[in-house]
Amino acid sequence: MVFRCRHALVTVAFTVAILGLAACGSGDAPATSSGQVITADGSSTVFPVTEAVAEEFQKAHPGARVTVGSSGTGGGFQKFCRSETDISNASRPIKATELESCAKAGIDFIELPVAYDGLAIVVHPKNTWVTSMTVAELKRLWEPAAQGQITRWSQIRAGWPDQEIHLFGAGVDSGTFDYFTEAIVGKEAQSRGDYTSSEDDNVIVQGVSGDQYALGYFGYAYYEQNQDKLKRVAVDDEDPGNGAGPIAPTPETVSGGTYRPLSRPIFIYAKVTALERPEVLNFVEFYLSKGAALVREVGYIPMTEREQELVRSRFTARRTGTMFTGTDSHSQITLEQRLGK
Repeated sequence: MVFRCRHALVTVAFTVAILGLAACGSGDAPATSSGQVITADGSSTVFPVTEAVAEEFQKAHPGARVTVGSSGTGGGFQKFCRSETDISNASRPIKATELESCAKAGIDFIELPVAYDGLAIVVHPKNTWVTSMTVAELKRLWEPAAQGQITRWSQIRAGWPDQEIHLFGAGVDSGTFDYFTEAIVGKEAQSRGDYTSSEDDNVIVQGVSGDQYALGYFGYAYYEQNQDKLKRVAVDDEDPGNGAGPIAPTPETVSGGTYRPLSRPIFIYAKVTALERPEVLNFVEFYLSKGAALVREVGYIPMTEREQELVRSRFTARRTGTMFTGTDSHSQITLEQRLGK
């Protein structure tokens, strides 16, 4: 039997080969044994990007196996901090409580931004009355005090129909839920509870596209993929320094930061000890070198070339920990500035 171990071809007897496969692995074509499956889980928002990269990686490395789950950012970090996964997909930075869990488990990680995403507010195409909403109106609709109280469109703005509003949004384990509540309500995880929630954005797409009086939110990529059956809503942050009036999410407004406050980077988190396995190291390197070309294909917004360079430098230098703290995680510090620190 002939098998490859880095650059050397070694011919051995069958029994020795079995042992050798377990011992040496391959940087170019990872083995398919269960111990060498690359596991990723977490954000449903980041899922399409990681899935696309995994598919291309497996084409380039036929012996590789990559599994990609979608249990939400919070659920993904729980698995990651229990050492059940190699990579955690996240649509927000890691929280202090998650940092603590990983630290207690002895898990170090490298935080790697991979793209930009905006949260899109969407309604049914037959909704003729809503073209834009202010952040204040969105807060009034989604804050905890709205539960059971703000139930009709006419209660949001005068002139809108006196019809019951049906809400769809991210589940509580979703990073999208965390980001939206902090950006709109002003405090993470504070939201009315009487809405249809799901960690699966496709459920929200189906709900809003099938109901003229519905409104929902999710990652911009899912709007792009379903814009034939959804209508996006422009958002006005009422900041005179951010241009005049409402701004709709587009690749340009999201990457440029003018679509406020609902623009954000999205991430993968790589476990340091997993990177000691050649197949995981190769996959992350492939992600950072080839992933940018796939980002736009699945509806997300690529980072600038400079930002991509800084992310690769961060990975090469094995800079562990997070660039974000509780006090500035949603500030106007740019991603490039964070990466350059």
